[in-house]
Amino acid sequence: QVQVVESGGGLVQPGGSLRLSCAASGSIFSINAMGWYRQAPGNQRELVAEFTSARSTNIADSVKGRFTISRANAKNTVYLQMNRLKPEDTAVYYCKLSVIRTIISRPNDYWGQGTQVTVSS
Repeated sequence: QVQVVESGGGLVQPGGSLRLSCAASGSIFSINAMGWYRQAPGNQRELVAEFTSARSTNIADSVKGRFTISRANAKNTVYLQMNRLKPEDTAVYYCKLSVIRTIISRPNDYWGQGTQVTVSS
């Protein structure tokens, strides 16, 4: 089994910062891709930032220059540093990890439980 746990959400004023963490544990051979998504009420889930399996990085235009994705491979962890937060960044943030469980396995996607980020004065 693979467990994915997120942390770091909360309430912050406009212009503030938060750092989200997402850690995977359990039966893991390697992690193929890592990404952060968000879903605001009434909206579809959208990509925020990701490391792809092709070892490239994608960042949504709406957060470019404000958010940074990083990873600690030895800890099976991905981070999202969010600076200069805006009210429109308010959403539930989810991480998605593409996990390879054994040397002969294909990757499977695992989602975190979500963490609420609220930007409000």
